[in-house]
Amino acid sequence: MSSDTSRASPAQAESPFAGAASVFHGLPRKQLIGVIVGVMCGLLLASLDQTIISTALPRIVSDLGGIDHLPWVATAYMLTSTAGIPIWGKLSDIYGRRGFFIIGMVIFIVGSALCGAAQNMAWLIVCRGIQGIGGGMMFSLSFAIISDLFPPAQRAKWQGVFGSVFAIASAIGPFAGGLLTDKLSWHWVFYVNLPLGFLALAVFTRTMPRMPRRTTQTYIDYSGVACLLSSIVPLLLALSLGGRTYAWSSPQIVVMLAVSGVMAIAFIINELRAKDPLLPLSLFKSSIYTISMISVFLTGIAMFGALVFVPLFVQGVIGTSATRSGVVLTPMSVSITVGAMLSGQIIGRTGRYRAQAVVGPILMLVGGIFMTQIDETATNGVIIRNMTLMGFGLGMTFPVFLIAVQNAFPHSVLGVVTSSVQFSRNIGGTVGVAILGAILNARLDHLLITNTPAEVTQRIPAAELAVLTKAESLVNPSALASVQDRFDRLGPDGPALYDSFTVGLKASLAESIAFVFIISTVFVALSAISGLFLKELKLRSSYSEPAAETAPLRRRPK
Repeated sequence: MSSDTSRASPAQAESPFAGAASVFHGLPRKQLIGVIVGVMCGLLLASLDQTIISTALPRIVSDLGGIDHLPWVATAYMLTSTAGIPIWGKLSDIYGRRGFFIIGMVIFIVGSALCGAAQNMAWLIVCRGIQGIGGGMMFSLSFAIISDLFPPAQRAKWQGVFGSVFAIASAIGPFAGGLLTDKLSWHWVFYVNLPLGFLALAVFTRTMPRMPRRTTQTYIDYSGVACLLSSIVPLLLALSLGGRTYAWSSPQIVVMLAVSGVMAIAFIINELRAKDPLLPLSLFKSSIYTISMISVFLTGIAMFGALVFVPLFVQGVIGTSATRSGVVLTPMSVSITVGAMLSGQIIGRTGRYRAQAVVGPILMLVGGIFMTQIDETATNGVIIRNMTLMGFGLGMTFPVFLIAVQNAFPHSVLGVVTSSVQFSRNIGGTVGVAILGAILNARLDHLLITNTPAEVTQRIPAAELAVLTKAESLVNPSALASVQDRFDRLGPDGPALYDSFTVGLKASLAESIAFVFIISTVFVALSAISGLFLKELKLRSSYSEPAAETAPLRRRPK
């Protein structure tokens, strides 16, 4: 299959944005470097927040409200950042990317300050949503700006350079998050964004030129925006609350799922009829676009699942501090970056990308299978080995699908197709964390009952035992001390009963997280299969070349 858009002539493909391309390509070298540095600072800001919070999450939810809220701290951010990605991509295609990138920085800085000041879980979740709006704007527009700077053939090599930004955030994020949590408080995980945010804002506003406004068409698909948000929000609410706050068959969950389905259909109908749709469904006529959306959605589930639940295992089961759990997670983050940089270099040198779309998920699958075997006896070394393998495979997929879709379409829809990749990955992560979190909580509830020693249930009243049997105690030293004190009051055999009780807690949490990875590996396997069907095209060396799926693929001379 091929897209009608893809067969546009060079003139047709570039006419709406010829000025934009020339603005960036004609920049003096000094200013070009300044633009790159400014975008890197913004990308670092958005990337750092995705990694720095991972090791602080267990302490945050333990302090503010309980383990059942853990998915929502991540979900709130992902929900608002994901829902807005197609919107910012479309608006930046019309009005330029500079203004929206700056607005995103300001919103993110304000949201970070409010998150740091949170006094309860509701406050934190709402402010994480605000933070997500700004983070989503910066993260999605960063890749569109990179694409404005370089045509596809050069872009693959530069992906490695920009991957180094993610490397810095990934390497220092988990460790910094744990260190700040242990030495100061989790509030500083958010406050640390403020100086970095102001630096990014200053550099970007000084160096980034204004892209000429698209004056031929300024229609905005407001009804599409409304339908999209009305579909995503109730879906995520249902997935997060189902099986925990409400039964899956309850009227609340059924209504939310029904509303989401109806609004999804309404969104499709609207996009088919819209004058200038938010997400042109004609893009799906391209097999490259369709396969790419499916693959990044599936890998997104595994990516965000690992970032959320692995720190919980390291701190709760192994008993590592928040700081040291950051050290355990850092090798995975670094391996993601190494995989992305290596993959980008291979694409830039060979002009080929399909192999990485298959090999990457296969490596993730192997690492995921290892993670399904973890139990309460697992060590930090085992987790590091497994997650490093998963991270390297995940990193290999990062530049592949972005390059593939950008190469298949003309510059006139660059913002839309670029943001689509980010949208698909983020919605996969958002849905994945909600689903995996619901599965974790349901299985944990069952295992906590079955793994509680009989002698404990005989000595402690059921109502009191229900309060003590909370897995979040494992990541909260003060809460665990209170549990131990209760067992000490049972008499001489109290310490032994406490030891057997905590072994049951750790076994329950370990088995629940291992089961989550069983579900995750299914999605990774599907991603590897879908990558086999990704069509491979010759990468364009300039924007003047037509974007057509029928363009012949030839090996580049060495």
